[in-house]
Amino acid sequence: MSELPLDGVTVVSLEQAVAAPLATRHLADLGARVIKLERIGEGDFARNYDTAVDGMASHFVWLNRGKESIALDLKSVDGVAIARELIARADVFVQNSAPGAAARLGLDPARLAQDHPALVAASITGYGDAGPLRDRKAYDLLIQAETGLVSLTGSPDEPAKTGVPVSDIAAGMYLAQSILAALLRRGRTGRGGIVDVSMFDATAEWIGHPMYVQMHTGRQTPRHGLGHAAIVPYDSFPTVDGRLLIGVQNDRGWRTLMADVFGRPDVADDPRFVTNTDRVAHRPECDAAVAAETARFSAAELASRLDAAGVPSAVLNDVAGLVDHPQLAERDRWRTVGTPVGPVRALLPPMGLRGVELAMGDVPALGEHSRALLTELGYPATTSEELIAAGVVG
Repeated sequence: MSELPLDGVTVVSLEQAVAAPLATRHLADLGARVIKLERIGEGDFARNYDTAVDGMASHFVWLNRGKESIALDLKSVDGVAIARELIARADVFVQNSAPGAAARLGLDPARLAQDHPALVAASITGYGDAGPLRDRKAYDLLIQAETGLVSLTGSPDEPAKTGVPVSDIAAGMYLAQSILAALLRRGRTGRGGIVDVSMFDATAEWIGHPMYVQMHTGRQTPRHGLGHAAIVPYDSFPTVDGRLLIGVQNDRGWRTLMADVFGRPDVADDPRFVTNTDRVAHRPECDAAVAAETARFSAAELASRLDAAGVPSAVLNDVAGLVDHPQLAERDRWRTVGTPVGPVRALLPPMGLRGVELAMGDVPALGEHSRALLTELGYPATTSEELIAAGVVG
């Protein structure tokens, strides 16, 4: 195996839920050593979201492979001292505690960065470190609502949140990217620095083109269910045995669909449908014209005809269909990772580095590495056992 990009990088993370654990899991996949600081007894509260993975929480298994866990009482002087010792030896510190919590524990990233100039001190916050909402607690759905994301998803009659926590995921992805950039800068300058990503900012960035439509036209982008707000036809259409999603990206594709696939040049050349702007203006009529043609075919036959013509389409899958998808199986995207309840399947990380097999370590039990980490810090075995007996370490 080739050397991993982050071999030799140590990350200490005071993390919970989704956003920060996702960021640090990506760093672990890239070869970083990630030490997870957890509360004694409960640990990361995502450990208790559900029991879907043979008794373990699905979120926790997804987000925490390849990490070491030390359980500490961070309300105690000794517990904070141990955390600070670990951070002093680290390259990166990550936290996504509630507003002000890290500072109350004596683990404020700004103070840590001042004490350790080479440290990259990174935070995920809900709304950033300024502004009227800086002290408000933030969860994924709340951010989806506050940024207007839910106004863009769902049916025309009912808004909906996304089926996965995209605000958390967006923030975690931007945090991982920012940490990598800070480490690259540190390689040139020797200085670490502070990284701050807010869930609100990350989600606002993902709003994308509807924000520009609003700013320049004053119009709210309407919800269209599976349809695209700015492209027609781009929706699911009926077949003899189900439905198939078809996405036409340009006017050439429209003519290919109607004239070549369906043999309807008259519809392709209908003045209401010739350009995408025309088709958006006449969405119901255009979609109805497409649906009248798709309903003549089975989904498999229609997909074959569309593929042959170069018109994009997709099956409307469910999650079971994804798990069993031949695209994953034939590309060898599944691996096995260890957990406290036994081996489980996990997807190979999507960061593709040719010739490099990314690390996919085990999911830790709460406090699994506490004793080993105390030994590494130089604590005698007797002292470690005293700290455990006193409830400072779990």
